Amino acid sequence: MDDIVFYGLIVIGGLLLVGVLVAAIVLATRVWKTGKYLQAMGAGGKFAFWGAIIYTVSPVDLLPDPIYLDDVGVLGAALIYLTRLASKARERQQQGGSLLPPQLQRRPQQKTR
Repeated sequence: MDDIVFYGLIVIGGLLLVGVLVAAIVLATRVWKTGKYLQAMGAGGKFAFWGAIIYTVSPVDLLPDPIYLDDVGVLGAALIYLTRLASKARERQQQGGSLLPPQLQRRPQQKTR
């Protein structure tokens, strides 16, 4: 009876690890797709995007590698932040403005004589 409980816990733990790994892969894919708006997101968006990707593939983690909860948390936070920046960029574009925020827009150079 004890063997059945032990192996049952191992199977459940393995399934949980696989589920969290799948969630990390799905979130990484969504973060990667959101990266197409990087130019419109400025330095903060670029830092969040590349920081989340590098943290996920990096062997250095807060939690040991079989536990992907920290990776899922970092990817989720980056996805929320990037989604907010992307929606702001889309709103600017729908209002007839540029996709880029005002601080990133190039101003026309004045001709000097």
